[in-house]
Amino acid sequence: MHLSNARWRKSTRSGTNGGNCVEVADNLPGLIAVRDSKDPTGPVLSFGPEAWRAFVGLAAGQG
Repeated sequence: MHLSNARWRKSTRSGTNGGNCVEVADNLPGLIAVRDSKDPTGPVLSFGPEAWRAFVGLAAGQG
C-alpha cells in the first residue's frame, strides 16, 4: 500500500481529549486509509469505498 500521496485529516468524531484522534485519508483512488494521529508512522487500516460507507453508516447508527 503506497500512502505517500495521502492527505490526512482528523475525524470529525475525534474529541478534544488531548490527542486521542483518528485520521482519515480519503483522497486515494479506491482506498480509504485510517490511522492513529499519535502514531503517524504506525499501522494503517484500509477500506474499500463500499466497506468504508458501511462502517461510517454503522458508526453513525444508520445500519
